[in-house]
Amino acid sequence: MQVLKYKVLLRKEPEGGYTVTVPSLPGCVTYGENIEEALKMAREAIELYIESLRESGEEIPSEEDTLEYTLLLKYA
Repeated sequence: MQVLKYKVLLRKEPEGGYTVTVPSLPGCVTYGENIEEALKMAREAIELYIESLRESGEEIPSEEDTLEYTLLLKYA
């Protein structure tokens, strides 16, 4: 069994809830009413995305060589 690890980004929405994106899986986006639900939905979306890639014989992206930085910008 292979263990895959993906970073997810949660964005709080003005109307409530959270939109979740998976940067390493283009187009993998989901939503949850709260953080717990958003993470549950993200796990499901990632599993379905990977299942679709496997079925079509495509390569499964990995984050092994991905570096993460946060840039702070000051502007007036």
